[in-house]
Amino acid sequence: MSTATRRSALTDWTLVVPLVALVALVLSWGRDLPALGVALVALCLAGAVLAAVHHAEVVAHRVGEPFGSLVLAVAVTVIEVALIVTLMADGGDKTASLARDTVFAAVMITCNGIVGLSLFVRALRNRVAVFNPEGSGAALATVATLAVLSLVLPTFTTSKPGPEFSSAQLTFAAVTSLALYGLFVAVQTVRHRDYFLPVETERPADRPDGHGDDEDHAAPPTARAALISTGLLLVALVAVVGDAKAVSPTIEKGVADAGLPNAVVGVIIALLVLLPETLAAVRAARRGRVQTSLNLAYGSAIASIGLTIPAIALASIWLSGPLLLGLGPVHMVLLALTVVVSALTIAPGRATLLQGGVHIVLLAAYLFLAVSP
Repeated sequence: MSTATRRSALTDWTLVVPLVALVALVLSWGRDLPALGVALVALCLAGAVLAAVHHAEVVAHRVGEPFGSLVLAVAVTVIEVALIVTLMADGGDKTASLARDTVFAAVMITCNGIVGLSLFVRALRNRVAVFNPEGSGAALATVATLAVLSLVLPTFTTSKPGPEFSSAQLTFAAVTSLALYGLFVAVQTVRHRDYFLPVETERPADRPDGHGDDEDHAAPPTARAALISTGLLLVALVAVVGDAKAVSPTIEKGVADAGLPNAVVGVIIALLVLLPETLAAVRAARRGRVQTSLNLAYGSAIASIGLTIPAIALASIWLSGPLLLGLGPVHMVLLALTVVVSALTIAPGRATLLQGGVHIVLLAAYLFLAVSP
């Protein structure tokens, strides 16, 4: 099979799968699925994830960095927020901590999982992963500020009992989160865009066959192709999150039957929703675009907090029951350790296998403690 034929087959596959996954979502919505139905929806979910990665890369190639990373991060987060609000509206008091659990899981997965895997993959291939410390450091500072203001302070405020914000405090957190997110996007895309551009490209000598990546040098897709990919990206992401919701009752039942904490549901949802960004980040790292990987990771963490908290604050007007946002002591320790380690990783602008491994271990610790608190 020629290269052109393989690419044509891939393109046809990525056109069909998002639509099939969307049909699966429509057919399964609001129904109690049997085991076979859950398996089929899960298969469609996996296909939609891979299709989303492909279309995100097409859009990114057309608009360039850092806009490409921003498109995927915002699209995923907006739909993730819709999923959280939908589950909270249907779940009552038992979902009071779902927003906190999912957002914190997203922060740990992006800042440790995506960052760690990207650095590890690139350092394994090229000994050292190189990136821009100015842009990555600014993004990390934004993540840390948003996380503390939205997830740590509710544990210590005294206006309401428990790890909750009062109405005024929640409004303040929502406004500042949205403002800080908007400021970050403006800096990333306009004022200091050069801080977020890749600083390392794959050299032909890095390749076993002596050739560079064809995609690195290919002409950008046409405006029509990019527009089609944008539409299919949104369809794929809606299918990802919708199919995740369709299988969520099975996930919740499995978690309960296994005797695991309810917070594990938020972790699993975050893992499913962030799969497209994880795969896109790892592929970018393999091609030497580590800064793109970090843009995806930190951009997703910022969007997850900066868009979820305002949406939850607005939804709290009609949602009944408490809204628990404050982290417990164990999670606060993990968050503090993540921020410190991330700062030490980002500061030199270069990382080795060790830094990637440290972040992966931090994610493993978080996942282990989520299962065995």
